[in-house]
Amino acid sequence: MCKGLAALPATCLKSAKDMKYRLGFLLQKSDSCDYSSSQGKKEKVSSSQRVSQEEVRKWADSLENLIHHDRGLAAFRAFLKSEYSEENIEFWVSCEDYKKTKSPAKLSPKARKIYDEFISVQATKEVNLDSCTREKTSHNMLEPTLSCFDEAQRKIFTLMEKDSYRRFLKSPYYLDLVSPPGAGCGPENCKRSHTHTLDCNSNIISQCA
Repeated sequence: MCKGLAALPATCLKSAKDMKYRLGFLLQKSDSCDYSSSQGKKEKVSSSQRVSQEEVRKWADSLENLIHHDRGLAAFRAFLKSEYSEENIEFWVSCEDYKKTKSPAKLSPKARKIYDEFISVQATKEVNLDSCTREKTSHNMLEPTLSCFDEAQRKIFTLMEKDSYRRFLKSPYYLDLVSPPGAGCGPENCKRSHTHTLDCNSNIISQCA
């Protein structure tokens, strides 16, 4: 075989080498393009997940604005988890999902699952409801409808709005988003940062007193 190759004209060998080089170059270029394409897709996905500062500031207007935004809901859920009270937002989300149920046959099993998980006496993630609302919700379980959890959901929403939502707005879970690291320290940012520091110091002093 080697003898056969040696017998070939020099021009044929040169053409074969050129062809091999070109194929190798094209393969490298293809890999490079694939890598660039995948990187571009990653950057596109990453940029699509970003939230504008204007949107983040709207979360401070109302709890409704916060939890109806995917990133806002995720941030609030993480905050509640840090306080060991994520059952409230999980119940609210479960109720929202329940109200979207289209099949009447699925109403009863889904309602029972929510009731057993969040409302019953032996619930694994029992939410804080008054006895009247709990009793009324229990009665609704006899014939579940799309609105059977409405009152209980409103009570938990109000509870979060008056309590955990206010603490969330003063926590790093929100402050780091509304004024990310590297942002300029303008009058508003400095004032808020100073106020936040005073609040933290006040909490520490009250705990030590």
